[in-house]
Amino acid sequence: MTRKEFENRLAMILQDVAFGTTADLTDRAVAWWNGQRVVYAYLRDDGSGRIEAEFPLDAHWSEWREWLSEWIVEPTFSVRPELQEWGNSRGNSRGNSGGNSRGNSAPSSGAAR
Repeated sequence: MTRKEFENRLAMILQDVAFGTTADLTDRAVAWWNGQRVVYAYLRDDGSGRIEAEFPLDAHWSEWREWLSEWIVEPTFSVRPELQEWGNSRGNSRGNSGGNSRGNSAPSSGAAR
């Protein structure tokens, strides 16, 4: 599977799940649909499950390709209250953009660096 194929499949899946739901790609990385695109992010090291910082998938694709090609067959998901709260505070719903005025796609409470 190519990165583009993976990203297209993941985007289709994420558009069909509830806002605030993340695809749990690894123990430390998640992805979600922000209303316009898939956003990839690391989780904090403190075990809180909160989002730390965004990253481009191509930074890890060669390392994660085999894993993600298998993962997409039986993906796992979590609901992240911080994404739900962030979306609700901006009036987001299924069809609205999840980006904020600074162009970030993650909650502004220190999540994106």
